[in-house]
Amino acid sequence: MTTTPSNAAGAAFDALQELSSAEKRATIRKVTLRLVPILAIAYFFNSLEKTNIGLAALQMNQSLGLTTAAFGLASGLLFVGYAVFEVPSNLIQYKVGARKWLARIMITWGACAAATGFVNNEASLYILRILLGVAEAGFYPGVILYFTLWVPKQYRGTMLSLFVLGGTLSSVIGSPLTGLLLTPDHYFGIESWRAMFVIEGIPAILVGVVCLFKLVDRPAEAKWLTGRERDWLESSIAAEHALVESNHSGKGVLRALGDIRVLMLSLIYFCLKCGQYALAFFLPLMIVAFQTQAGTKMSTLQVSLMVAIPALVAIAPAILWARHSDRTGERFWHATIPAIVGAIGICVSAVLHEPVLIMVAICFAMIGLTSQSAPFYQIPGFFLTGAAAATAFGLINSLGNLGGFVAPTVFGALKDATGDYVAPSLLMGGFLIVAAVLTALLPKMFKSLNPRQHAAAPEAQPLVAAK
Repeated sequence: MTTTPSNAAGAAFDALQELSSAEKRATIRKVTLRLVPILAIAYFFNSLEKTNIGLAALQMNQSLGLTTAAFGLASGLLFVGYAVFEVPSNLIQYKVGARKWLARIMITWGACAAATGFVNNEASLYILRILLGVAEAGFYPGVILYFTLWVPKQYRGTMLSLFVLGGTLSSVIGSPLTGLLLTPDHYFGIESWRAMFVIEGIPAILVGVVCLFKLVDRPAEAKWLTGRERDWLESSIAAEHALVESNHSGKGVLRALGDIRVLMLSLIYFCLKCGQYALAFFLPLMIVAFQTQAGTKMSTLQVSLMVAIPALVAIAPAILWARHSDRTGERFWHATIPAIVGAIGICVSAVLHEPVLIMVAICFAMIGLTSQSAPFYQIPGFFLTGAAAATAFGLINSLGNLGGFVAPTVFGALKDATGDYVAPSLLMGGFLIVAAVLTALLPKMFKSLNPRQHAAAPEAQPLVAAK
């Protein structure tokens, strides 16, 4: 017998009543404690090995004879392979399951990251960065897709912010660790920047192996949940998917690729990533530039500790902002305001001359950039489910992360052309303003994204009450 969306939603709504509010909260805590730590650790190494080239540049650029523009190109080339393989990766995960596919990503990613320690010229560095992007493609949107199969939408923003915390900690903990590894000039005759890439690549491989044994593809397969808990999770998520499909008549993979809403979200994410990756790759070099202004000399370890400060400051605001978005159910302004904060922070840092004030402005920029992601990635779920959602998450992340190629490439070229970081910083701030304006206008541009259409879903009410 075929179940219509309305019948599925009704059946799921009945199932939701089987757990009390306290039991629902306990179930979400159990899922969070079981899944988020391993995924956050994976994202820690994922982010660390994506951006540790920024600190490595303090030694690597001289060793390989790289200009600032060449370094910017090498940093951004990762996103070329990433963009090409992002959508196929997410569709494969949808078919084979997150456990196997996320493990594969981490293992091959770690191997490519470690191999970066063996590059011997500009061309080989370019090749390894492209391969690194190919290996990593699909990880972040894959985790977002994974959460849509595990957690009702009222909890996803907070859960995603806890996952993203792993990436933030890669700056708080990982940057000083990288700086410590780079402190000696050599390890047994091997340049320290080479040893650093190898040492930091190996743990990612090990985390991938752990994923094979710890992750479970869906709640129905989780033996550590009770039968009632499994039924509640499966039925509530089925109800959400049924509601979306009934409101939007479903979306196939090909239609999702050409959906103007998905393309608009991709453009917004591109602008956001321009600001984020400009800071991620060039902050160490910007901090080194403080030395001339302040008349001081900092070691690589001291620079890495300075890099950690903005990320550390951003942790609590990002989590609290995501929880507020979940409680209110509002996503658009919760994604818009952080983009504005990020733009102001980057632009203000560009026109200041006092190193301490510049760092304060960068901290504000990091708060905005870190807080934006969790509410933003709840928007596609308003109109897509299943394979179409997998396609959308992949495409948004793929096209959006091309900003990771454009930003460091343009940033480095402008720095070489102007001699300072003012013009490139103002340009990146401009990208963030564009992202903020477009995000705020989404409900007006597309009636299907009007929050009122999604606020009255009957099956959502018990989950809201549970908060």
